[in-house]
Amino acid sequence: MHTFSGTVKGMTCGHCVSSVKEEVGEIAGVTAVDVDLSSGTLTVESTAPLPADAVRAAVEEAGYELAG
Repeated sequence: MHTFSGTVKGMTCGHCVSSVKEEVGEIAGVTAVDVDLSSGTLTVESTAPLPADAVRAAVEEAGYELAG
């Protein structure tokens, strides 16, 4: 099991969290996605290491920004 962590900027509500979870969850190999609205923390578990670019693209597709 591999874990990717990051911070999502721009989320303001539960719908934002759902959008990010949905888009990131579509990345091949992802087994779990957790997003904390108050801190913006994104934690992704996967069967193989995830490229940061893939996670960033999914977050941007949801309409937000991955910090860093």
